[in-house]
Amino acid sequence: MHIHTETRDDIHIVRLQGRIDSATAGAFDQAIGALFDCGAHKLVLEFSQLDYISSAGMRSALIAGKKVRLIQDGKLVLCALRPHISEIFAMSGLNALFLICADLESALEQLA
Repeated sequence: MHIHTETRDDIHIVRLQGRIDSATAGAFDQAIGALFDCGAHKLVLEFSQLDYISSAGMRSALIAGKKVRLIQDGKLVLCALRPHISEIFAMSGLNALFLICADLESALEQLA
């Protein structure tokens, strides 16, 4: 898994590439944790290059969602989910717990 982060205004964009599974979920958790430690409160997880997410990856996304809710004005948006990733979120019911946008620009509009 590769993680690329960038910031637009006060919105932190986390672009995920490859796989989030039990072997890589820890790195994902650390990357998100580092953003929170630096004061990030608006995050976009961009999934367009994510090929696979396991239950460990879904757990990491849930933890990130819970942490961001504890921050004043904290918001987390997922975007650009590939169809098979979107189906996993729908089948697990996680789509009801996250704001999910079709693309990055829509996600940024939600956080503006």
